[in-house]
Amino acid sequence: MNSRISLLGPTRLIAVATVVCCSTALAIACNIPVFRYALERWTPDSSEIVLFTEGPPAGEAAEFLTQLQQQAATQNQPVNATVFPVDITRIDDPAMQGLWQQVQNSSAAKTPWVVVRSRHGRGKIVNHWSSSLQDAQAASLQNSPVRRELTRRLQHGDAIVWLVLKPAKSDAPAHPALADCLQMLQQQCRLLPNSLELPEGIGLPGSELYSEVPLLLQFSVLELAADNPAEKYLVQQLAGFQQQAFDAGEPLVIPVFGRGRALEVIPASKLSADLVHDLSQFLCGACSCQVKEQNPGFDLLISADWNKALFGESGELPPPPAEPGSGQNKAPVLLPIPTGRR
Repeated sequence: MNSRISLLGPTRLIAVATVVCCSTALAIACNIPVFRYALERWTPDSSEIVLFTEGPPAGEAAEFLTQLQQQAATQNQPVNATVFPVDITRIDDPAMQGLWQQVQNSSAAKTPWVVVRSRHGRGKIVNHWSSSLQDAQAASLQNSPVRRELTRRLQHGDAIVWLVLKPAKSDAPAHPALADCLQMLQQQCRLLPNSLELPEGIGLPGSELYSEVPLLLQFSVLELAADNPAEKYLVQQLAGFQQQAFDAGEPLVIPVFGRGRALEVIPASKLSADLVHDLSQFLCGACSCQVKEQNPGFDLLISADWNKALFGESGELPPPPAEPGSGQNKAPVLLPIPTGRR
């Protein structure tokens, strides 16, 4: 069972992002780049992991539930996920009733059964994982090597990580778009620091930085192999947004920023140097719209203590200003930033 929505096309994405930001530019003055504002101040949306059982969870289902709940609550590696055990013999929530009915209608589901859902856009929920308990146990739902590397790069200053989902290897030759896509992205990662500029006024009241992470126009490419068993969950989630292109053997490109927020899932054949530049310019421009839900994209399910990594052992996020432009309790950090350079 895969209940999907299509993300905005790349051209419409730029247009919508521009309109959203311009609509609030007069009301809110903030010169922090979008990628940095998202890193320091946007809390990732929680995914929902729903465990359907017949009767109270027992045996492997109970162990799985306990493990998920412990991972979601641990202070060392908190996960942006909420776990919902649902006894199908006593479902009181109409939403869960509807979800279980949907599962039954689209697959030969037998309890215990696991569904993972995430928020995409305003109020939209996407069911991007549905499987037996055994398959879910083997899928590393809450963590994987690629997501750990994404986290490391973002926490060390990458403005955007261009994640490239490569189709599984087979006897057939690689899709012709793959080599061209990787080469173009690597080239753009070298050129963008010289062609983009950070906004002026960073560090002034209303545009303070709070972490010690270097503010860089720095970009990188990270490859994700579809046949990597440790990445099964992430592959299925991302491929589902462009399933037809992916099934045809086409690579997918996902610009990731902030705390693991994916801006879009783009078939490689639709990617161009101009589009890479435009998306990068948007994410490196001033964050005129500070309301997370009004910006495009969706949050990946990642195990990371972002606040602790950014703000130290206390993990305390500075309080917001009393009103736009009034600054924060912490003194402004004035940084010498060479225009358009690392």
